[in-house]
Amino acid sequence: MSADCTTNSPTDPFVHWCETCGREEVLSTQDAFDAGWDFPPRMGTFGVISPRTCPSCPMTSTVWWAISVEKLSMDDLTPHQLKVLGRILEEVPPSAGGVQ
Repeated sequence: MSADCTTNSPTDPFVHWCETCGREEVLSTQDAFDAGWDFPPRMGTFGVISPRTCPSCPMTSTVWWAISVEKLSMDDLTPHQLKVLGRILEEVPPSAGGVQ
């Protein structure tokens, strides 16, 4: 995961969602990063398994943690984790055209 700002980083606000508590906020990439969100493109990459968490939730409850640290297989993931995994893998980076 990278904390570097990329040149393709969307500047318009878009929906940031927490896979742990379900919180959603419409924020710019920089505002989300400054607030403590773990969310692409500042933390991770769209469409690649990495944490999607709000500032209040721990990384230890993420699909990334379950797969990378706990070494769970797809068969061991909960229905919620499988849904989150699908959402991550289907992500498309937000366009510069507005809220997505």
